[in-house]
Amino acid sequence: MTIDAKEPVTCEEGECYRVRTCAWSPPGDHPVGCGLYIYVKDGKVVKTEGDPSHPITNGRLCPRCIALDEVMYHPDRLTHPMVRDRADRGKDAWKQVSWDEAYDLIESRVREIWDTWGAETIFTITGTGRESTLYAPVYGPAVLNTCNGGGTQPFSGQACYGPRATIANFLLGAGYPEMDWAQYFPDRYDDPRYEVPKYILVWGKDPLYSSPDGLFGHSVIDLMKRGSKLIVVDPRVTWLAAHAEYHLQLRPGTDAAIGLAMINVLIEEDLYNHEFVERWCFGFDNLVEHVKPFTPEWAEPITWVPADVIRGAMRAFAAGAPSTALWGVAVDQIKNGVQAGQCFLDVLALCGYFDVPGAVILQKPASFIGKWRYEMGSTISEEMEAKRVVDPHGKYRLFNTGASIGGIQGDTLLNWLEMELDGFKLDQLPYQLKACWIIGSNVLACEGARPMRWYEAMKDLEFIVAQDIFMTPTIMGLADVVLPLSTFAEHDGIVTPHFGRNQHFLGAMNKALEPIDTKSDLEILIDMGKRLRPEIWDHVDDVHDFFDQQLRSFYDYGYETLREQVVIQPEFSYRKYETGLLRSDGEPGFDTPTGMIELDSVLFPHFGEQSMPYYEEPEYGPEAVTPEQRAEFPLVYTTGGRNITMFHSEHRQIPSLRAINHDPMVTIHPATAAANGIHAGDWVRVEGIFGSCVLKAKVNKQVNEKLVHLEHAWWFPEEDGEAPNLFGVWKANVNNLMPLESVGVTGYGAPYKNGICKISRVDSQEG
Repeated sequence: MTIDAKEPVTCEEGECYRVRTCAWSPPGDHPVGCGLYIYVKDGKVVKTEGDPSHPITNGRLCPRCIALDEVMYHPDRLTHPMVRDRADRGKDAWKQVSWDEAYDLIESRVREIWDTWGAETIFTITGTGRESTLYAPVYGPAVLNTCNGGGTQPFSGQACYGPRATIANFLLGAGYPEMDWAQYFPDRYDDPRYEVPKYILVWGKDPLYSSPDGLFGHSVIDLMKRGSKLIVVDPRVTWLAAHAEYHLQLRPGTDAAIGLAMINVLIEEDLYNHEFVERWCFGFDNLVEHVKPFTPEWAEPITWVPADVIRGAMRAFAAGAPSTALWGVAVDQIKNGVQAGQCFLDVLALCGYFDVPGAVILQKPASFIGKWRYEMGSTISEEMEAKRVVDPHGKYRLFNTGASIGGIQGDTLLNWLEMELDGFKLDQLPYQLKACWIIGSNVLACEGARPMRWYEAMKDLEFIVAQDIFMTPTIMGLADVVLPLSTFAEHDGIVTPHFGRNQHFLGAMNKALEPIDTKSDLEILIDMGKRLRPEIWDHVDDVHDFFDQQLRSFYDYGYETLREQVVIQPEFSYRKYETGLLRSDGEPGFDTPTGMIELDSVLFPHFGEQSMPYYEEPEYGPEAVTPEQRAEFPLVYTTGGRNITMFHSEHRQIPSLRAINHDPMVTIHPATAAANGIHAGDWVRVEGIFGSCVLKAKVNKQVNEKLVHLEHAWWFPEEDGEAPNLFGVWKANVNNLMPLESVGVTGYGAPYKNGICKISRVDSQEG
């Protein structure tokens, strides 16, 4: 690679150089690909600042990018590979080793497991949002030769992004649908092809604080300045909800009921786009009959949203063409999230708001990374593929997520690890899982419902590898080998928004300086691939060669060009369904079995799912539990709200960021706090059917009197890291409250955001 991205400059610290780059991770972030300059002096990063020429972020940065140097030079950062004896799991008994020594140990143990128990006894676990999302699905099949790799997450119900991506695959035949914020145009909102949306429907998402998966959340503010109005579906009064023309402040978990009522209004009041529906939608007549009972008056007592608010929102949305919408993880994290997602897409289809200026953009669900992951996922034999961990009852007919390669349904994985699956004991299961590779996941603090069960199920595995930037409760409690990761400032890489499923640009992560003794997820993948499956990997020399090969297989440029330009935006056109650009055969229409948007799904019944959306009361919601449980637990909780200082369970040890968000908080309405003798700043025990956690009270009217909001993914790097404390991971862990296996029939959707609880004041975080 001939590119030298270092530009000599003078900064406050004196003579240095800067590198123009795009951010991803680690440290954790979603692939917004923020543009920035990294300033380096005497071999250290001394400053980061926004790149005003970046077509998406235009010089704006979040606090996490600004605090990059605090991450890189934190005294607790992992800077060398480490190992410890299996008998010392949970103890701070790590020994520093070289990369070759770590690789030798991993290779030796993997080959031993292959020979003793079979490759199928190895599984991988991955997390969410990080750069490793691109590469983690390949570790299992293409390095470990196991069918139990892929995009396996410890989420109950696979409840993050994959459900939405799959629904879009099946109903639209397209990649992840995204709000049109002029992201494909170099001159953005000034492009003559673009039209500012009249309304933005924000459903189950708080994009100002999360900027998830590729959406630059501040674009909503840009559009508000240009006249866009808001319709917000959220149980909390977020900043956007406070500025909305319509706020549908629903009971958590009732999204599908809201959606059905929206569809009812559009059809019964004849607000839908007749031309679009007649030409491009399948199953409309069936949908008309299906939604007749689901009036806003039916929805009001279920959802807590007044019928007139639902009607007003839909009248405005349908009349305000073009309008746009965005949906968030809250749609995934309910038991019938598939149906809520169906409703969301049906509303857009009925209004004709797909792939027209100022509406919702569609793209073919493909990219060079997707193609490569599919190819590498196909490197195991049919015999090995047949051994994949599945529910022997066929309880979950899991969709192909379209967002990962295979993987194991999260609830099934935990049950299999516990060696009992709905009555199937160990001696009836085909084999016992023996080893795990953890990639970009902090299972115990962040993703795993009932985290103590995950800990108990995994702590006696034969061998566990993890890779991360800091020691985490999961690594301290479970791993035998930890591989230290480089930050995005220390390695070359690529940013691909929406993981290639609606990719409005490709960005280069240009290395600004050499790492100390760390590697990227992709470097580790290639290194171990060459050791364990050289027949697959010997054609790849290094990371640069890998990117160059992949880019040239899909585009008319290579990696050197991307590094030079930093950002490359593709050509873009609207109404691709009219010109054959959404179908693999080049014909007009949508890449579905009917060639149309399916309001009545042809494919869903093949997975045991109903073809049209329906509402299902949350299994552990107030209307489904026993009267005794409802009396004991009178409140509803929701969780998972983001803040701009931390990415899920990351950044807890970064001083400037922790100072902004120092403690785990529970938000309580003033009347509810007073009724329970709680004041702002008190420690509060939140107790549900399955467990409890302790958080600090934030008292305000962001939630109504029947609801509390819990911050997620907390642990405390300043506390004792050894077991059983594990950095205090059990104390404020809202996942203690979560049920398992309360999921949809497809294995998708789980109640991370809707359960019942009670609250009480306690003297300290120790409870």
